[in-house]
Amino acid sequence: MNFSYEAQPMRVVFRPGASVTATADEVRRLGLRRVLVVSGARGADTARAVADSLGPLSAGLHAEARMHVPVEVADRAVAVARAADADGCVSVGGGSAIGLGKAIALRTGLPLIAVPSTYSGSEMTPVWGLTEHGAKRTGRDPSVLPRSVVYDPELTLSMPVPLSVTSGINAVAHAVEALYAPDTSPLVALMAEEGVRAMTSALPEVAAEPEALEARGRALYGAWLCGSCLGATTMGLHHKLCHVLGGTFGLPHAETHTVVLPYALAYNAPAVPEAIAALGRALETDNAPHALWTLAGHLGAPRSLAQLGLAEADLKVAAEQTAGQSYANPREVTAEGALAVLRAAYAGEVPHVGFPE
Repeated sequence: MNFSYEAQPMRVVFRPGASVTATADEVRRLGLRRVLVVSGARGADTARAVADSLGPLSAGLHAEARMHVPVEVADRAVAVARAADADGCVSVGGGSAIGLGKAIALRTGLPLIAVPSTYSGSEMTPVWGLTEHGAKRTGRDPSVLPRSVVYDPELTLSMPVPLSVTSGINAVAHAVEALYAPDTSPLVALMAEEGVRAMTSALPEVAAEPEALEARGRALYGAWLCGSCLGATTMGLHHKLCHVLGGTFGLPHAETHTVVLPYALAYNAPAVPEAIAALGRALETDNAPHALWTLAGHLGAPRSLAQLGLAEADLKVAAEQTAGQSYANPREVTAEGALAVLRAAYAGEVPHVGFPE
């Protein structure tokens, strides 16, 4: 056995109601006195409740987060934080809100507290992303890792079922790629398998009964584990495809991950038998790509890139961009291979393990 594992220095509070009962405690624990609360427009009411719970510790609410963190949106948020003389930031919402908080932390060094309301997992990673001139670039920096994460299952009760499903499968994608990452480890493998099991068992219950707090809590627990996998490892073909599709073509983040995951996994499957075995245990199947594709379909999620608005003429450009990047993947990624994955995902066809032959 030969591996390295770096534990992320972070405190986690996990309980119903914690967003309005524990966030102020976390702010005070970090010695902060004036924090800017950031969110997207859709989550502004929830973020306002968190800001109100902070009382005099709040420097205001900035509800302008947008998907894929456009650089101009980040610039504006940094200016607002500086004008408010903030000494910290609290991000309330999904990956877009947490991504904007990370952009502020990256540029200013301000400590970040995350209060997630979706299953994106971004709160568990030192990964930041910015989109400029139609291209999304990402990086890793310890300064963007939240100092505290407040998990409140009650915040996810209002998340619509379609978003709950795609956000959850997005989280599963983090764990899937962590299982065959070059820097995986036994600890990551344990978190990944349990994260996939927790999330995929919870999502059908969430879809059937959206206000079931126990199932919502289990999904959030799964998101925590899957996000931790993303923070600990290097991602491969799946995430690179999704970054291209999101950053260059503007496709929605969680939905794109949901569509692409079965096909990227099917492409890599012949090269990663141990990962496939772990996923088989978690999903109780002997065909993990097909099981994930079936799950998405049963829960009403999109299963083709065409449904998300991608044009067929864009496939070749996306494949060339993906193959032109340098990243670790267990199977060589050529433009032909990336195009095969994208064509299958575009059509929404049944994933075929090992394609192209």
